[in-house]
Amino acid sequence: MPKRLIVTADDFGLAVPVNEAVEFGHREGILTSASLMVTAPAAADAVERAGRLPRLAVGLHLVLVDGRPALPPDRIPDLVGADGRFASDPIRLGARIYLSSRAQAQAEAEIRAQLAAFRATGLHLDHVDGHHHFHLHPKVQAILVRLAREFGITAVRVPDEPAARHAVGAGRRLRDWLAAFPLRDRAPAMKRRLARAGILFNDTILGIADSGHVDAARMRALLRALPDGVTELYVHPATRRWAAVDTLPDAYRPEAELAALLDVSVREALAASGAVLTTFGALAPRSATASADAALGVPA
Repeated sequence: MPKRLIVTADDFGLAVPVNEAVEFGHREGILTSASLMVTAPAAADAVERAGRLPRLAVGLHLVLVDGRPALPPDRIPDLVGADGRFASDPIRLGARIYLSSRAQAQAEAEIRAQLAAFRATGLHLDHVDGHHHFHLHPKVQAILVRLAREFGITAVRVPDEPAARHAVGAGRRLRDWLAAFPLRDRAPAMKRRLARAGILFNDTILGIADSGHVDAARMRALLRALPDGVTELYVHPATRRWAAVDTLPDAYRPEAELAALLDVSVREALAASGAVLTTFGALAPRSATASADAALGVPA
């Protein structure tokens, strides 16, 4: 099976330094796609930049935790706090959505609103994924499948990282493992659900264990061990730090992640891996893959 690699920047629209990094990483590096937070402070700047980058595949970075909603807070009281923002505790929020039909209805309304906001940008929806991978939640998955035809959802990220990566990731901490525990082992069921709905997905993902720490050395190591099939490598690049409520975790190294996307040695490792750069959109239909890759400037 050939190796195909999607390289995605998450949090597109979070801040101008992130948007700058997406543009640089795509124009001058190996970045092929970005996931847009439609409610984030610099979303308008991100959309304007994406309009200048016709080969950049842009998807929706669905935010249901630790961020700003698209709907007024009084429309989704079970999902937000007194400050009008989504709760930062994915475990408690996940349980509420799972157990409460009212919270589920509010989640569906919010997901619909974010999809509508993405549509209003005029950008083509390449894929959908979730902030903090919250779209692993089975109720959120079910909503996305229901809305797929209406909003043209053709591909969804599956956060299925090889187990060996979890054991050695530079950014992996016990707190992260515990936070992710309620959603562990959801990937196989998610793949079955998406396949039944005719929605495309990646075979594996890289970057979860190393989140915020995918520097050039780590990226070269990941590329040397790249599995067969479709892999998504996701990163959190930025040109610089910024001070705001909406920012990246202090432990992240966004400048180093941008440098990795531009690094010559990373390009060499990619070439040595035999992988072809691609996007979710280039995966379907299979008969259209060659023409889509040609549009990206990817060799056959």
